[in-house]
Amino acid sequence: MKRFVKVLQIASTYMGTIVGAGFATGQEILQFFTRFGYLGALTILLATALFIWLGSKMMLIACDISARSYEDVNKALFGPRNGRWVSHFMLIVLFGVNAVMLAGAGSIFSEHWNMSYQLGLIITIIACFFLVRKGMGAILAVNSIVVPIMLLFTIVIIIDTVRTPGANRWMMLESDYSLFAIWASPFLYAAFNLSMSQAVLVPLGAQIGDRKTIIWGSWVGGIGIGFMLLASHIALSVYMPGIQQFAIPMGGIAREVGYGVQIFYVFLIFSEIFTTLIADVYGLSLQLEERFSLSRTSLTIIVLLLCYFASQIGFGPLLSTLYPLFGIISLGWLILLIRHKPPLGR
Repeated sequence: MKRFVKVLQIASTYMGTIVGAGFATGQEILQFFTRFGYLGALTILLATALFIWLGSKMMLIACDISARSYEDVNKALFGPRNGRWVSHFMLIVLFGVNAVMLAGAGSIFSEHWNMSYQLGLIITIIACFFLVRKGMGAILAVNSIVVPIMLLFTIVIIIDTVRTPGANRWMMLESDYSLFAIWASPFLYAAFNLSMSQAVLVPLGAQIGDRKTIIWGSWVGGIGIGFMLLASHIALSVYMPGIQQFAIPMGGIAREVGYGVQIFYVFLIFSEIFTTLIADVYGLSLQLEERFSLSRTSLTIIVLLLCYFASQIGFGPLLSTLYPLFGIISLGWLILLIRHKPPLGR
């Protein structure tokens, strides 16, 4: 029973870390999978396999070397010197992602809850600070609440989709994109999301310390991610190609289901942003703790203040500028993770 609980904790934290603002709005799924037509379902299966395999591998490396932060894993992948430089870059990337998540939270407050953007940022920062202070236990607890809600919403959407005319369009949609672009997409998607999730998955793997639990947790988490991807892809396919014009494609689908589901959906987007934010801020503070002789509390405050100032740029500009760049660079990290061979006897 104890192992079963830990498996669910790993799985929920894995799903909660991967599923951020881009996933919740449907933009990531649309751009990486649905626009490629019927092949999108096959590329989702490939992405799911990558999440199961490489998420497990990353946490097992962290477990084997008792990693304190993701820099230890990067040193194992790239060597001591290059690993440190890669970690410097990841530090910048994580900071950028945190700024995007915070800006997304502020946008929800201003656009959907009739509160000011600045007040939304401040409320989110305060809540994040108190949870990050409590460490990995708080992150596991928050994800154990939010992830079941995400799965429930996904089930509601897929049930409604099955009853909608054209529910089988995901098996028939054509695409004009090249095969290279189609099959490169799941690797780019997995590369970016896995490289970002290492901030929390590495300390989680080191803390769990049990290889079988990590493997089972990765399987459950990876399959959960794949299920949500596929369900959203099937729902989006029904409304193709018109759905591509919406900034928040899943919002349009939620409106079709009903007003109550739409309200629930907005709360869900905020929850997914928040789980990603607290996980990344926690990982960032762990990494900075190894570089500066400051307490984790002080570093968390500094990180959140810097994210606050960066979030003044706005959600849209930050997302469109930073994510494509980070995705391409993360591909190199993914290749080295694939190539990494565990020590003999493992």
